[in-house]
Formats: sequence, C-alpha cells, structure tokens
Amino acid sequence: MEFVDRIKEKEKLENAINSLPIGLTVLYGRRRVGKSTLLKKIIRKNDIYFLADRSDASHQREICAKIIAEKIEDFDKVKYSDWEVLLTSLNHRVTESFCLCLDEFPYLVEQSRELPSVLQKLLDEKILKYNLLICGSSQNMMYGLVFDKTSPLYGRTKSVVKLAPLKLPYIEEALHVKGADAIKEYAVWGGIPRYWELRENCKTFEDALWHNVFSIDGILYEEPNQLLQDDMKDIVKASTILSFIASGANRISEIASRSGEVATNLSRPISKLIELGLIEKEIPYGANEKNSKKTLYKISDQFLAFYYRFVVPNISFVNLDRRKPIEIDLQSGLVNFVSSFWEKTCRDAVTGNELFGVLFGKASRWWGSVKTVQGIRQIEVDVVSESIDGKTILVGECKWTNPEIASVLIKELKEKINLLPFCKDKNVIPVLFLKNKPKDLNSVQDIRILYPEDIMELMKK
Repeated sequence: MEFVDRIKEKEKLENAINSLPIGLTVLYGRRRVGKSTLLKKIIRKNDIYFLADRSDASHQREICAKIIAEKIEDFDKVKYSDWEVLLTSLNHRVTESFCLCLDEFPYLVEQSRELPSVLQKLLDEKILKYNLLICGSSQNMMYGLVFDKTSPLYGRTKSVVKLAPLKLPYIEEALHVKGADAIKEYAVWGGIPRYWELRENCKTFEDALWHNVFSIDGILYEEPNQLLQDDMKDIVKASTILSFIASGANRISEIASRSGEVATNLSRPISKLIELGLIEKEIPYGANEKNSKKTLYKISDQFLAFYYRFVVPNISFVNLDRRKPIEIDLQSGLVNFVSSFWEKTCRDAVTGNELFGVLFGKASRWWGSVKTVQGIRQIEVDVVSESIDGKTILVGECKWTNPEIASVLIKELKEKINLLPFCKDKNVIPVLFLKNKPKDLNSVQDIRILYPEDIMELMKK
C-alpha cells in the first residue's frame, strides 16, 4: 500500500531528530496506526532504530547492542549491565550526529522501570551527543511519561507527536476507491493503515472480512483484546461495555442495567475509553454537555464498532466456521451500520466548512419531543448546524439506501423544520445527504442535495 498523508507529522519528526539542541522526541499512538512505518520513513542512514520486544532486560540490551554494532564497530563485544551503561558507552563512541530510535519503548520500561530516570539524568546533564526518539503504543504510559508532572521525563521533550488515525479522504488514495465505496470501506476499517493493508491484500471487501475478521486464524480476530490490553487494567469490563453499546445500550443507565453494575462504577472505565478515543459522547444539538440528561455513548473507533456489532454476537458461529448465519446478519445489518457512519461523516463534513456561501459551526444530531396539534411527537434530525454569524441554520436528512424520492424527503424534512424550536427566526437551509441520485431528480427544483463525492471533497478542506 502507498504511504499516504502524515506530511505534518513527518516534517515535525524530521525537524526534531535532525536539529540542535540535542534532546528527546516522543511519538505515540494506538496499535497499528502506523508509528513504526513513519519512523522508517524519517530515519537517516546513520540513525539507529531498535524495535523492542517483551524479553527480559539483559536480552533487550544485548539485541540493542547488536543493532548499534551495525553502525559502531564492536559495540556488541561488551556486556552492558544496565541501560545507563549502554547509553553512556554509546555517547562515548559518537563521532557524528545521529538519532537513537527506541520503538515500543513501553516494553523496555516493563523490564527496566528505571529507564525513564536514566534518560532524565542523561538529558539533564546535557552530555548527550545524539538525539533520542522514543515510541510506543501504550497511550497511558507514553502520555504519562510526557505530561505527568511526577514523571522523570516531564518537561524534557523537544517535540511530541501523537499519531492519529488517517482521515477519511486518504482511503480513496490508499485503496483506490471513490465516493460511496470509500465511505463503506472506512465505515468498517476506520483510519488504521494496517487494516487498510490487510484489506488491500484481498480481492474484495467480503474476502477481506472473511479472511481477516470472521476467522479464528484471522489477523484481526483478536484485535480488540490486544488493543485494550495496551491501556486498560480491566479488559473484560471494557469489552463488556463496548459490547453493550454496540448492541444498542447507549445510555449510562442502560449499560449499567445490562451489566448489573451501579452506574457510578462505570464512570472510570467509560472515561478511560473516551480518553483513548474508543468511545465518544453524543448530545442533541443545543444541549449542554456537562448537564445533559440525553447523553448517549457511541463507539467512535469504526473497526471496534464493526467488531462488537457483528463479530461478538456471532462468535460461536465463527469458531465453528458457520458462515451462513453471519452472512444473514451482515446482509440485514451492514447497511444500517454504514448508514450510521454516513450520518456522522455528513456532520463532520459540515462542521467548520462553508456550504452554499455560508460558514457553519459544529454540526450535531438532534432528537426530542415537540408539541403538535395532534399531541406530543418524537422527531429526529440527522444534521443541524448554525452558521458562525448565528443568522442561518442548516438542517439535513441523511439516507444510505436505494434511490429515494427527493420530493417526499424534502417535504418531510420541511415538516420537521416547522416544528423545531431552534429554527424560528432563522434563515433555514434544508439539505438532503443521499448515497444515490433520487428517482425524481429531473423533476425537482431548488433542492440542495449532497452525495458521497461532495462529502469527500468537503472532508478534504
């Protein structure tokens, strides 16, 4: 797969490891987000790259010394008693500027708790003749090393880069897909480059699912557990919460009821999952996040959302290699799953963008009850966004199904708009976000419609 994006991160890291003064650079991010690949793109011929494993400390130092010996002759002829001796010895042998990259740094710290303090000492004494770059997937540990005031390395970094998942538009370039196909692919694989590579190695979308996910031998079959192990103390509770959310328990009371827990006992693991970017809060447009009683919880990581919606409920069938029940579940549920992502994508595309000559703020969903002549009515609107100047409001309906009848959709949307209290005294722009061109496209006029290709262009801005 082609190396895409990462332009800003690459430039920032290159500037850090190639410049003076000598110092410490930190790169971190979740598993499989492309940290090691990025490192290999930026290191120069004279730089030293060491990928740690979970072996004991003496073996780690032995392997590291052998890697260094490829650049510094006979460096591995000595047995180093600790990391301070190794790093200091390396300092004595320096003849030209270079960077020592320690990848999967948390594995080193697991076996040598003193290592951050060793680095602190070397940095504080200002005797280092080479730049240091540490990298890791444990977001808890890496974040703590940099931003925890009690950490030995707090305040001692020259540059910190958190590598986030790739944005939606880049999947077009990486997998050579466009429009609706790109939306569908990203809805399942999310923005994780390694997942894109696995998808690219299969002929079809379906082949990629059966080969990598719905197989006990699949590379991604155990992925959620491995991901949670990096940062969660109780992966069973975390996985249970994710399962409940994926099955439709989106309120804290519903999650607590299904798990048999008091709601207050769930606040810490839920907060941690939010911190890790695995779940997110959703509140209706106009509500206050701090005291909203309508807060919903959604899985924000697309692959985890797919896994807990389709793999976990079918785990027995996967273990028995029974494809038919899984196929039926996918056939009935995948459209709704992608549709939910399409709605979120449309909101993201509107947020902070200029559409129809108007600059809009944050876009949200809205749901609630309104009074009508017939009585109380529950309604939901997929996209609501107020313009930056407060004069205009965009209200949108999203559809991810077969060709719709636009005249019917816009009529229903305008009926909702007339009932929405926040639309009064505003210039309202109704918009349809459709997967396909409507059946009556040629007969409708003055209807604003955006398609996947339009949304992809907005996401590139």
